[in-house]
Amino acid sequence: MLFERAEYLARVARAKASMQARGIDVLLVASPANQFWLTGYDGWSFYTPQMVVVALDAEEPIWIGRKMDAVGAKFTAFLAPDNVVPYPDKYVGSETLHPMSFVVEELQRRGLDAGTIGVEMDDYYYTAKWHQVLTDGLANARFVDAFLLVNRCRMVKSEAELQFMREAGQIAAAAQQAAFDAAAPGVRQCDVMAEVYRVTTAGLPGFGGTFPCKPPNAMVGEIASAPHLSWSDEPLVPGDLFYIELGGVRHRYHSPLSRCILLGKPSAEQDRVTKVIVEGLEAVLATVKAGVACEELAEAWTNVISRHGVEKDSRIGYPVGIGYPPTWGELTASLRKGDKTVLEAGMTFHCIPALWADDGGLVVSETFAVTETGAECFADFPRELLSKA
Repeated sequence: MLFERAEYLARVARAKASMQARGIDVLLVASPANQFWLTGYDGWSFYTPQMVVVALDAEEPIWIGRKMDAVGAKFTAFLAPDNVVPYPDKYVGSETLHPMSFVVEELQRRGLDAGTIGVEMDDYYYTAKWHQVLTDGLANARFVDAFLLVNRCRMVKSEAELQFMREAGQIAAAAQQAAFDAAAPGVRQCDVMAEVYRVTTAGLPGFGGTFPCKPPNAMVGEIASAPHLSWSDEPLVPGDLFYIELGGVRHRYHSPLSRCILLGKPSAEQDRVTKVIVEGLEAVLATVKAGVACEELAEAWTNVISRHGVEKDSRIGYPVGIGYPPTWGELTASLRKGDKTVLEAGMTFHCIPALWADDGGLVVSETFAVTETGAECFADFPRELLSKA
């Protein structure tokens, strides 16, 4: 297990307090990231249905999943054997049986089939079919939407979690350095990204990394005007601008870091815009401390770019931490005008104030933890346009 039993029980208690506040007796957790946070279970098994059940009157959650994956729970989850419940393989890929029917039967067996049941209605992994099977089978229960209940509980990290994110930040910086070292005219874009993957997987001498929950966003030239595309196998040429948003990963904890590599000397406009981004980013970081609202960080950014005649209509950041496909974002808050989420010590955010134009994009980002007095950045890497003139 990555954490002590006491830490997992404290997390469960935090979730239960939120459940009680919302009148929820039983919580059904579909999100793999939330399952990992609550139980420690970590397997690439979420392509088949699995569920974690949190009941107010039970000390531990219940993990319900495919029989062959229950073995993985033995190695990774803090749960007692009775709380790891496998369903037979006949439920997998069947047109007549559904794993949620098994979940219904297990809830009935444990007397958890009545009262108010919370489900993650808008989670990527909670499907319309799941909901239909559950509501049809648990007719005595009242279903309510508990989307983001656990996500919000996850926002404040423990010291052990913060240490993993610090290490992930070091890996992210090393990966950006590897990309810079590899980028050169004649080198294929994919070969540069292969170096990124090598470093994020191997990590550093003191600790290893692993695969990220999603591929890096890495684009060259005008393709970088679209922020969520990918690299190609085209060779780099002089003057190319390589936009790379990657994440260092340590035990599922992600620390994103974004930079641009230029194969040449920056133009006056590239230099100007990058300096505006850095000035705005540093104004945001200077505003960070416990008790400040997300919208105040966005205001600090807007005040800077407005002085320079620059506009940006999208958010500049979001909370990060545990990452499972398709995102390392926690989905709970945004660094933008109108978001009144109050920062607490231990929250972690990726501030990515990228600017895009028709001919490309520029970015300098940081992932940081909120402290009582400021921001703790996880990566130590130059905040500049990385030029290879």
